[in-house]
Amino acid sequence: MTRSEVVLVGVDGSAASLHALDWATAYAHRVGWALHIVCSYSLPSFTAASLDGGYAALDDTTIQEGAKAVLVEAENRVADAGVRATTEVATGDAAGVLVELSADYGLAVVGTRGRGGFTERLLGTVSSALPAHAKCPVVVVPLRAETNRGVSWTPPDLSSDGPAEVVAADTGTAPGVAEIREVRRIVVGVDGSPQAERALQHAIVQANAWGAELTAVTGVPVGNAGMLAWLPSSIDREQVLADIGAGMDVLVDRYEAENPGLRIRRIVLDGTGAELLTEFSTASDLVVVGSRGRGGFRGLLLGSTSQAVLHHAACPVLVVNKHCPD
Repeated sequence: MTRSEVVLVGVDGSAASLHALDWATAYAHRVGWALHIVCSYSLPSFTAASLDGGYAALDDTTIQEGAKAVLVEAENRVADAGVRATTEVATGDAAGVLVELSADYGLAVVGTRGRGGFTERLLGTVSSALPAHAKCPVVVVPLRAETNRGVSWTPPDLSSDGPAEVVAADTGTAPGVAEIREVRRIVVGVDGSPQAERALQHAIVQANAWGAELTAVTGVPVGNAGMLAWLPSSIDREQVLADIGAGMDVLVDRYEAENPGLRIRRIVLDGTGAELLTEFSTASDLVVVGSRGRGGFRGLLLGSTSQAVLHHAACPVLVVNKHCPD
C-alpha cells in the first residue's frame, strides 16, 4: 500500500467532522484504502493589553489531551469498518496543517459546520481553504440539519429513481441529518476549461470506484435574466445550447472511448454552473467541480462556481484544484 492510497481526514470532535469521517470510512472501505485521521490545534496567546499579568501563554497539556480524546473517539467510530486507520495530533492552524499533509495522500475529506468541537474549531474555514490549496482532491461533506422538503425542482434525466431522500440517521446526530449513503449518482460540472476537464477525469475515477452513474452538466445563462441576456433577439438561444452541447459531446465522447463500459450522461441547461450543480446536488450523491484555487487564505479562496456549490450543495462535493496531480 502506497501513501497515495490513504484518505486524509480532519476531525475536531464536532458532529460535522465525524459525519465526514463516516463518509471517508465508507470510501476507504470501498476502494481498499486506509485512513489517516488528524486533529490539530493551535495555542492562543494573550498580550499585556488583554491580561493584567503582562504576557501569558496557555499550557497546551489540557488542549492536547482533548485532541487525543477526539482521536480516540474517531478510532472507536471506525473500529468495526474493516479499514486500517492511523491517527495524528498536529499543532498549528487546521487548514494549514491539512494543506501541508495533503501532498502525501490520495484524497482529503473534511466536513462543514464543524463548529462546536473541543476547541470550537471552525471547519467552515477549513472547508474553504483546504479545497483551494490542497495538493490532492478534497471532498467536503455537508452536515445538513434540515431535510430537502420543499424542494420542487427535480433535475431532468438524472435517474429514474428520482431525487435522493434525506433519511434520519440513528447515530445521535440531529434529526433530519442525512445518513452516509453509497455513492450511486455523480454529477460533474463541465464548461470546456482545463480545470473542468480535470474534474471530469476525477469524476470518472469516482464513478469507476463506486460503480456509479455519471452525469456531465453544463450551464449556459442564455435566458432573459442570464449573463447572456444581451444577445440579440434574433439569436436562436436553443441553437446556442445545442452548440455548447456539441462541444461537450466531443470531450465526453473521448473519455467514454478511453473507458470502455462507462456511459456518461450529458445535460446542457439554461443557467449558471453554480445554480445547476447546487440543484442537481439534491438528487445526487457526489458533485465534482474544478477550481483554479484563486487567492490566498484571506482572499477569495475558490472560483465563484466551486465556492457557491460548496456553500449550498446538499451532498458531498469533490473539488479538484490546480495543485492536484493529474
